[in-house]
Amino acid sequence: MGIARVASRAQLGLAAPRVTVEVHLGGGLPTFNIVGLPATAVRESKDRVRAALANYGFEFPAGRITVNLSPADLPKEGCRYDLPIALGILLASSQIKFAPALLDACEFYGELGLAGELKPIKGVVLAAAHAVREARSVVVPAANLPEARLAAPSASHGAASLLGVCEMLDRCAPLAAVTHAAASSLPTPECPPADASLDLADVRGQAQPKRALLIAAAGGHSLLLVGPPGTGKSMLAQRLPGLLPGLDADDALDVASIASVSGRGFAPCDYGRRPFRAPHHSASASAIIGGGPHARPGEVSLAHRGVLFLDELPEFNRSVLESLREPLETGVVAIARAALQVEYPARFQLIAAMNPCPCGYLGDVSGRCRCAPPEIARYRARISGPLLDRIDLRVEVPAVPSEELLGEGAVHDVANGTARCAQRVRAARELQQARMGKLNADLSGKEIQEACGLDRHCRRLLAQARSKLLLSARGIHRVLRVARTIADLEQTAEIPAPEKQTGPRIQSISPVHLAEALQLRRAVE
Repeated sequence: MGIARVASRAQLGLAAPRVTVEVHLGGGLPTFNIVGLPATAVRESKDRVRAALANYGFEFPAGRITVNLSPADLPKEGCRYDLPIALGILLASSQIKFAPALLDACEFYGELGLAGELKPIKGVVLAAAHAVREARSVVVPAANLPEARLAAPSASHGAASLLGVCEMLDRCAPLAAVTHAAASSLPTPECPPADASLDLADVRGQAQPKRALLIAAAGGHSLLLVGPPGTGKSMLAQRLPGLLPGLDADDALDVASIASVSGRGFAPCDYGRRPFRAPHHSASASAIIGGGPHARPGEVSLAHRGVLFLDELPEFNRSVLESLREPLETGVVAIARAALQVEYPARFQLIAAMNPCPCGYLGDVSGRCRCAPPEIARYRARISGPLLDRIDLRVEVPAVPSEELLGEGAVHDVANGTARCAQRVRAARELQQARMGKLNADLSGKEIQEACGLDRHCRRLLAQARSKLLLSARGIHRVLRVARTIADLEQTAEIPAPEKQTGPRIQSISPVHLAEALQLRRAVE
């Protein structure tokens, strides 16, 4: 007769509620029951645990074994409970003994192989982040240790096997409980170097699309590129991450946590890097938004604080495109299932590309487009008005003239390369953060009025544009946000060293800034 308690954590969206694994050994016929809403993988842990204990020479208790995963009303999924269940059985049967204070300060995660080795699991970054906030240490498989140390650098411990965990706990010294001061400090991510092969200077010509890409990067705006095949739309989109600054500590941990609970998992070498997601146009709504039987995060959440690139936008299913409308506005995705409801952040930057017509050559100087006007109208109607209204910048990407593409002057434009443009983007973003505490793309209606300050000439221009372009109230706000970013870029161009600024000066929006913002919104009208 005996009872033991070992701590672990579940995974529910981006929440990681604590789970207490209670093991009770009683008399009676030999049985092994796991209760507390276990999923199939959790129920099957009894066979893995039995084989692992036997292969390490431990005695499997004869009698009634009851494992309760508390709280009992919380669904339990995955193989992370193998290790705490095995430790609970060993503790309850008095085959191992550890100090109660040590067990109270530690949480255990890991899948057991039949030979007793510890195999990696998913969601370690998320679990470690929640554990360290409560001043607790974590013990994980050795393969998961680099991930755990991203969130809990001084409170993460790894082992290769069940026996290794027992030896580690027996020594006690390596698992000293962390203090609240250590728990509150997160590592500052070091942004991995951008891919040097993706330089904006490699894109020949396309002055206006490059300008739009710079504005989108500086203010966090969404962008739609419209042009025939082979004009550089994908090249431009792929170079956007190189213009963006690295993530701060909080955002880097959020991005890592989302990736760690996804099907693909998280690579520690990507810590601090903004994600770039480019799903195929055949992706389903569940793949883009998230869902499935386990309510996994979708592409919009995996692109959180990064870039979501949708190439061949009209080829996506209509329901998929319409499902993007709410995340673009709120930055959050709520997934409801019969057994659970979860929320994932989805504050991504949308970059989309499309052809001007079904064949792709509308307006080409060769005149090879044979699409009838009704066909073109049906093709463009695949993108609804409400979705198009949520895209800040819409730019045409025309075919590049031969003299620009192949001429002797077709050399790298270093002045407008990734390195120089990234400096301007960083300076503009610092100005926005100092002024309003957020990027221009995230400004609310009230904050737009405070940040823009239109004079009578701008108001008259905006009123004329609204009547001619049929702008909605949302469209006007998005034009003002873009104009604010253009003014910020112009202001930072005059500042050689942004860090030497004494305060966030506010340059008012001029009719020139507003006119450019309106011009960058006219494609596909």
